[in-house]
Amino acid sequence: MVKLDKIRADLEEQLQIDKSLNCVEVRADSLEEALADAAVQLGTKVSNLEYEVLEKGFSGFLGIANHPWLVRVYENVELSRKSKKARGDDDIFMSDDADSMEAQNKDGEFFIRYFDSDIMLKVILPVGEGKRVNPQEISGRLHRSDTTSIDENLIKKYTQNGTGGVYENIGTYQHTPASDASFVIDVSHDEMQATITATAPAVGGAEISPESIIRALETQGVIAGIDNQKIEDFVDRPVYGIPAVVAEAIKPVDGRDAYISYNFETDRSKLRMQESATGQVNFKELNLIQNVVEGQPLAQKIPAERGKGGKTLFGRYLEAKNGRDINLPLGKNVVMDSDGRTILAACNGQVLLVGDKINVEPVMEIEGDVSIKTGNITFLGTVIVKGNVDDGFNIKASGNIEVYGTVGRSSLIADGNIIVSLGIMGRDEGVVIAGKSLWAKFIQNTSVTVEDYVIVADGIINSNVTAKKRIMLQGKRASIIGGHLFATEEISAKTVGSSGGGSETVLEVGFDPQLKQRMIVLAEAKDALTKELEETNLNIQTLDNMKKVRRSLSAEKEESLTNLCNRKEEIVTEIANTEKELQEVTERLHELKAIGKVSVSGTVYAGVKVFVRDVKDEIRADVKSVTFFYENGFVRRGKYEAPDASITKQVLDGYSSN
Repeated sequence: MVKLDKIRADLEEQLQIDKSLNCVEVRADSLEEALADAAVQLGTKVSNLEYEVLEKGFSGFLGIANHPWLVRVYENVELSRKSKKARGDDDIFMSDDADSMEAQNKDGEFFIRYFDSDIMLKVILPVGEGKRVNPQEISGRLHRSDTTSIDENLIKKYTQNGTGGVYENIGTYQHTPASDASFVIDVSHDEMQATITATAPAVGGAEISPESIIRALETQGVIAGIDNQKIEDFVDRPVYGIPAVVAEAIKPVDGRDAYISYNFETDRSKLRMQESATGQVNFKELNLIQNVVEGQPLAQKIPAERGKGGKTLFGRYLEAKNGRDINLPLGKNVVMDSDGRTILAACNGQVLLVGDKINVEPVMEIEGDVSIKTGNITFLGTVIVKGNVDDGFNIKASGNIEVYGTVGRSSLIADGNIIVSLGIMGRDEGVVIAGKSLWAKFIQNTSVTVEDYVIVADGIINSNVTAKKRIMLQGKRASIIGGHLFATEEISAKTVGSSGGGSETVLEVGFDPQLKQRMIVLAEAKDALTKELEETNLNIQTLDNMKKVRRSLSAEKEESLTNLCNRKEEIVTEIANTEKELQEVTERLHELKAIGKVSVSGTVYAGVKVFVRDVKDEIRADVKSVTFFYENGFVRRGKYEAPDASITKQVLDGYSSN
């Protein structure tokens, strides 16, 4: 049972649909002409119209006492809904997929035209799930007083198969030449456009065919720019009394100017902070630096294009401008490739667009601190920080790193040298790694690893410092207090340790610190494997005894026994490999030519431990002005020997320590 509320809702919905419909009232000499004019006004096609006749027309007798048709024409409901959907009135959240499906589905359509004495039909097949043309609708449109014959079979055939985009003959009508449609062709004074202005045919008159339009254009002298599509559209949907374009000159196309295609972001405001997989932003990774390597393509010049000339309707040549060439924007540290239009980086560094020039800066200067404003720095070149490096911020550079201020709980990693003018305070988390040497005023609670020299003015406090060559302290307070220091060749300072004891101070020389560290790792690994082997043997023995007593084991325990036996074989192999590598490392350490020494110009306090080639000398009483060295398997103490002062005066690739 249909309820009253349901009927009310349906009526309200229908009322809204009716309100949304557009309609126009049209007067014309014929019904077809009225519908054609309404289609133009409503911006749709005739097959999508519904109409009601307000006043029926009369053609009169021999053109006398004729009366025009008055028709009210509406858009149909389906078209109205589609239009709303396209404008977004029904649902602003309608998906793109739905719109795409709508566009893929299109109803078929047909056109009936009267050429000479023939009735011609064009049928366009539907697209997707669109509706086919109804043959009865075509037949109904053909029942006119002047129709003489219709081939219904052809109509059915063409509605089923289409006409291939052309008009096909389906019948004849009584042709009255005096009632034919007429038209004139107008060509603009500049020969750029031709239009057709037509009058509608009367009953019995022929309509305008594409061939007649083309003949008229050629008669006017038009030899270029005839637009067959526009002519076809006009024939399908003729507009009477209004000029319609049917030919346009071939306009000249100016050549595009040469331009530069950049391989990097030229607008720094578009550089974005790094996001994690969950979308969280790392405010320390601002990604403001665009690193490039030597030989990397930075930009290409896209050559200017030649213009394409045009033609007027009468064939007169229209000249086009060629595109303008430009120079390559070569700045500093860039070169031109052999093709003459590609710009390459001449060195590692940061690519920048300065003015209109492409530059590669091998040195990055930061005027203030490395902080939240700059984020972490990763740079293919040298980094100069004219302020401090704040806690938690890191610098990585393929060249040198120079910091005018202090370095906090941070990480500095450079392939070259590192210079810190006012010292490093790592707070037990700071890390410094240099591919060459480190210069600093002091080092405190920091882990340091360098390939060459560590040169410090004031002191090293509670830090782990490793240098492949030397660790040298040569200031007024050149002290080593606490920590563990490794150097292959020499460690030198004014004082080592402290009078009150405090933190343990260990100095080791005469070996490769990396090999020594590897030896420690291998020894720990061997111990862990040995313990695991003992536990595995014990578990295997337990299961074997259980099997002897019970004569069998459960499937689970049998599998466990098999796994333990397999693991035992793996452990034995791993121990053998570890012992072999450990033996090789030990032999390399003993073969090391650098004997190593520790030189202290002031005091070595009791409690300090000195290792020279794995031989320990633990200081039990304060010692002054002494050099520790290796001799005949023992650590000897001799007179103080000053280190080579020339090392501390080295110039570091154009930079000097303060």
